[in-house]
Amino acid sequence: MVLVQNYITPCQAYLPNASSSQVDVMHQLGWFRSGHNRRAPGCVIRSENVTETSTSSCQDRLGRRQFLAVGPTIAPLLLMTSEIPTSFAAENRKGFLPVTDKKDGYSFLYPFGWQEVVVEGEDKVFKDVIEPLESASVNLVPSSKEDIRDFGSPQQVAETLIKKFLASPSQKTKLIEASERIVDGKTYYTFEFVAQAPNYTRHALTVVCIGNGKFYTLTTGANERRWGKMKDRLHTVVDSFQIFNV
Repeated sequence: MVLVQNYITPCQAYLPNASSSQVDVMHQLGWFRSGHNRRAPGCVIRSENVTETSTSSCQDRLGRRQFLAVGPTIAPLLLMTSEIPTSFAAENRKGFLPVTDKKDGYSFLYPFGWQEVVVEGEDKVFKDVIEPLESASVNLVPSSKEDIRDFGSPQQVAETLIKKFLASPSQKTKLIEASERIVDGKTYYTFEFVAQAPNYTRHALTVVCIGNGKFYTLTTGANERRWGKMKDRLHTVVDSFQIFNV
């Protein structure tokens, strides 16, 4: 493990001049008010087609599924049932290493060769030693909610996080896809987006979930020029993320 004081995390790169903490941001979003548990049994994946959150010159990438928009603010939903192995994060996968945080109750996989670094304000960070935009970071903030759906649909949560936290106002952003999966009664939202800065464009994936009184956020990504090479590995990272009771 390496202590990196000057390492710029994905969120810090998007908000270089931010003065409020993550908790302040969540307070501004009203995400600490109590809500009702709306968990459902089984395993459901729901994906939404989305529109641009701002003008962008980036091409509209639809990832692994294609959808047709039916209006400027309404996106069609595709409901499908799938079996998701509950031990996904613990499985041995070629080219990946597992990490489990027994104290905070989460686990995921990260690409072999990435190095763990210690960054103030981040619970855990792994990054490529050569490509600075290739990383995976986990953030935790307190939450009185019991289910991520209490904050809205996958698209609503994704747009709010991108606008308020994951990208700065000066960046051109596009939300490409937002989806939902349920594993062991816990709901996860995963979304894909791009954020274009003057000197680079980062293609990112984020997964969020609520449990143990915490709002969990894992974000991973890569430079747009390397997205084609890295996308499958980065999807493995977010798909492997799971939380467990502690």
